[in-house]
Amino acid sequence: MRLIFAGTPDFAAVALRALIEAGHDIALVLTQPDRPAGRGMKPRASAVKEVAMARALPLAQPVHLKDDAARAPIAAAAADLMVVAAYGLILPPAVLALPRLGCVNIHASLLPRWRGAAPIQRAIEAGDRETGITLMQMDAGLDTGAMLARAPLPIDDRDTAASLHQRLAELGAREIVRLLPRLAAGEVQATAQDEALATYARKITKDEARLDWTQPAVSLDRRIRAFDPVPGAHALFAGAPLKVWRATPGVGAGTPGNVLALAPEGFTVACGEDALTVHEVQPAGGKRMPARAFVAGHALAPGMRLE
Repeated sequence: MRLIFAGTPDFAAVALRALIEAGHDIALVLTQPDRPAGRGMKPRASAVKEVAMARALPLAQPVHLKDDAARAPIAAAAADLMVVAAYGLILPPAVLALPRLGCVNIHASLLPRWRGAAPIQRAIEAGDRETGITLMQMDAGLDTGAMLARAPLPIDDRDTAASLHQRLAELGAREIVRLLPRLAAGEVQATAQDEALATYARKITKDEARLDWTQPAVSLDRRIRAFDPVPGAHALFAGAPLKVWRATPGVGAGTPGNVLALAPEGFTVACGEDALTVHEVQPAGGKRMPARAFVAGHALAPGMRLE
């Protein structure tokens, strides 16, 4: 098929590579403008732009798609279909109508659960046992379009947003490659979403990353994993931020936030329910390290407190 591909991060780049390798004609790639990143805050190309440039594909980086001038490259591409994956710009109805078969989104959840910006993180945070990929015919709503295909994926007890992201990216790439021949042949039956089952995966904010030790240990463990790698869950120790990258819930009781005991793998902190054994941390201005190394370097002892 003659395709337009719209996407920005690594999740989308995996799908773009798969479509190229499957032999589809990529008439145009849309991605977000370069953004400042890294310590030097220099403009950095998106993962999708890097793939497009490496393959010498036509590329556009509009700031918005609100007027005819911004939409001109899309119209000129005369595509059969636009494939969208974590693009980051709203596609107005005028854009959705340009490709002959419309626009299909690769969404990282089993819709209608977890519509919105952060479906991977919210699924882990909520303790879901399963997620997946939905290929959806896009409409003017927020992830409300009819479903063309769904593929489930189990969530492992120790999955982080990073590990689950990678598996979902690979699954999404496989599923879109499988769908397109069937879509071209008119063999796909679209299914409307059940609005009564819809949930919303709101965008992750930095304010959420502060650990609340009055919460149950199992909830804190989920949040730590959901916020790995961004924004990273943290607490305060001796007034300074301390990121907590890896921990496991276990038994224990005490004042929430107090260090209960030291262990070979780190230290245990009392929670509102049970306790959390911390295995990997990152002090402000430092690197990730085993919690036992942090204990040794900061004379951490039972009775000390994390806020």
